[in-house]
Amino acid sequence: MQLSPSEKSLEIRDLVVDFMDQHVYPMNQHYHQIANSDRRNDPQALAFIDDLKAKAKALGLWNLFFPHLREDEPGVGLSNFDYAPIFEEMAKLPWAPEVFNCNAPVTGNMELLAAAANEQQRQKWLRPLLEGEWQSCFAATEPQVASSDATNYQTSIVRDGEDYVINGRKWFISWSMHPRCRFMILMGKTNPENPNRHQQHGVIIIPLDTPGVHILQDTPVMNAYHVGGHPEILLDNVRVPAENLLGEPGQGFAIMQSRMGPGRIHYGMRCVGMAEVALGLMISRAKDRTAFGKRLHEHGSVANDIGRSRIEIDQARLLCMHTAQTLDEKGVKGARKEIGMLKIVGTELLQNVSERALRVHGAMGVSDQTPLAELYGLGMHLSIADGPSEVHLPGIAKAELRDHDPAAFEKFYNIPQRL
Repeated sequence: MQLSPSEKSLEIRDLVVDFMDQHVYPMNQHYHQIANSDRRNDPQALAFIDDLKAKAKALGLWNLFFPHLREDEPGVGLSNFDYAPIFEEMAKLPWAPEVFNCNAPVTGNMELLAAAANEQQRQKWLRPLLEGEWQSCFAATEPQVASSDATNYQTSIVRDGEDYVINGRKWFISWSMHPRCRFMILMGKTNPENPNRHQQHGVIIIPLDTPGVHILQDTPVMNAYHVGGHPEILLDNVRVPAENLLGEPGQGFAIMQSRMGPGRIHYGMRCVGMAEVALGLMISRAKDRTAFGKRLHEHGSVANDIGRSRIEIDQARLLCMHTAQTLDEKGVKGARKEIGMLKIVGTELLQNVSERALRVHGAMGVSDQTPLAELYGLGMHLSIADGPSEVHLPGIAKAELRDHDPAAFEKFYNIPQRL
């Protein structure tokens, strides 16, 4: 496995770190004041992010995650392997990736459009996302069905002349209340009669201002409201042109996999960066505070927490780099096992380290005076988003069982040969 990113990657990482220090971290308190108020989706209140984005774009710190750029499209476009250490730095502030046009769920939508859109669709829908002019959301999860099994989606996409008519209900549609969110990419049933349940669905683009699209209510996640929201959306006889369908009817499940792979690996990258923040805060607190006559880090349990956290972060980072390299070399399908592993390891890492740091901070840790409660909640949130760990584990086991050669291990059994 290659261990070191390219010189270009390291140079860009240093530029991102400098940009964060000079422009982004100083706005963190202001961001949280807005995010925790009723103005969280007010375009005027969020205008300072547009200013930061313009500065980042002017410096070329733009679309760094996206390896499919054309010469006339803005950004750098790095391999997943070279992007990983850069995104780790961005993600130390959960809201910062938007500044560099590298934020979910838009990144996943850009990956999906790059994989499945025709040239007309690419220019109409992908280009404004690459430019940072628009935001978008992804409408998958439904309240009536167990949505961890994507073949369960019931929202109907029915052909009617030159249009498709969509009916259904979606929820936890992150980012759909953002003032720049212009469209959703929705997965629903186009071919319900197909006996193959993996060929019943289609993926379609729906502008949010289309008649019949109703945002019913925002939904707090981990007891908090967020910029862009996570609302429930009703689709009531929503009519869009047939040209808005991505690919062919029945290809939706396969198309969606092009979105989920890169998105899940980004979760792992994010979690490593945020876990570093939690560990740093834990060490600072342990060196600063005294209890029972000793600094906190002089107590064995706290020292153990610090040591174990460092081990887990470095392990996760190595898995992250290995997964990124595998994705670059073998594509989403070839890296499916590694992506699932990183999704689980990364989110569990963030939960574990942030909880330890939170406990070292005592009552302060559960308050809004540190980011630790937010990081712990994000770890739990991300462990469920884009497929919970319980869905990925059987897939990892299936790959292991498929690739296992029993003959290679017979020599390790110390059993006498029977006559």
